Amino acid sequence: MEKRDYYEVLECSRGASDDEIKKCYRKLAMKYHPDRNPGDKVAEEAFKEAAEAYEVLMDPQKRQVYDQFGHEGLRGTGFRGFSGFEEVFSSFGGVFEDFFGFGTRRGGNTARRGADLRYDLNLSFTEAAFGKEAEIEVPRLVRCEACDGRGSKPGTYPVNCHRCQGTGRVMRSQGFFNISTTCPNCHGEGKIITDPCEDCDGTGRVEKTKKVSVKIPGGVEEGSRLRLKGEGEEGERGGMPGDLYTVLHVEPHPFFEREGSHIICQIPISFTQAALGADIEIPTLEGTKKTQIPKGTQSGHIVRLRGEGVAHIRGAGRGDQIVQIIVKTPTKLNKKQEDLLRELAMISGEESKHKKRFWK
Repeated sequence: MEKRDYYEVLECSRGASDDEIKKCYRKLAMKYHPDRNPGDKVAEEAFKEAAEAYEVLMDPQKRQVYDQFGHEGLRGTGFRGFSGFEEVFSSFGGVFEDFFGFGTRRGGNTARRGADLRYDLNLSFTEAAFGKEAEIEVPRLVRCEACDGRGSKPGTYPVNCHRCQGTGRVMRSQGFFNISTTCPNCHGEGKIITDPCEDCDGTGRVEKTKKVSVKIPGGVEEGSRLRLKGEGEEGERGGMPGDLYTVLHVEPHPFFEREGSHIICQIPISFTQAALGADIEIPTLEGTKKTQIPKGTQSGHIVRLRGEGVAHIRGAGRGDQIVQIIVKTPTKLNKKQEDLLRELAMISGEESKHKKRFWK
């Protein structure tokens, strides 16, 4: 992709003074700074582009080369632009603190939030329908009591890193800029543990299992997530604890199927029950319920049992139970049963009608 003109990037004229360039750059940097646009890729590119233009135009030698030969002329100077935010921050070091009022995201003894945890919990079909309170055991990292989270053996304390003086960052000069990088001696921690705690091996945290009570509302479905705030791992250096996410898995039911807050099932009845009507017992989530089947019921007929479904997860009440009636055709008849059916067919005129239809 072809680079834009640096004056166009900073929205200033070619004859702009250093103060005017600085003013234009300040405006863009404030607008596209990552602290104000977290996760915004467009802002990230605009920020890097503005920083690159500013570095060139504020350097008298680079600006002279650029004015005469453009981007091609800068290739011979070894300038390649910036590849990411970390390079921009490090290159401009104190500029962002002194000039813009933003920090440069330094390491050191800063509090860190604990990690979020996930727990998968299996529920029966009925437990998901009506809810329950479950007690689960969650292994997690907590503050080491032996060293009080410091990582040092009791009676000793971490010491400031001699290389970065406890800041977690070291500075080195490059041209007109001071570059801030992570201290290689303490890896950005700012402290060195000379005598680590034996219980936690110097990490300041140990793994322990905690019993947590989870209240599961009625109406949850497969894959539902419940967030328990502050039940994740403990933070470091006094940081906030993470959260615990309980992911629910619902076991299928051998008889019922679920559709939203309704449950669906099929009930078979005999030919005579369908023809003459009958009182039958229909299974529900809470036992059986007597229901009247009217005379002449056809296969596929729907019976709706109000309020016998799943609890509404938001709001009161329950869904319905939808029952599909299936009329079973007898497959094994004795001679007397066959004679009776033939007599029924003859009385109703079905036998002669079938013959006429066939020959027709």
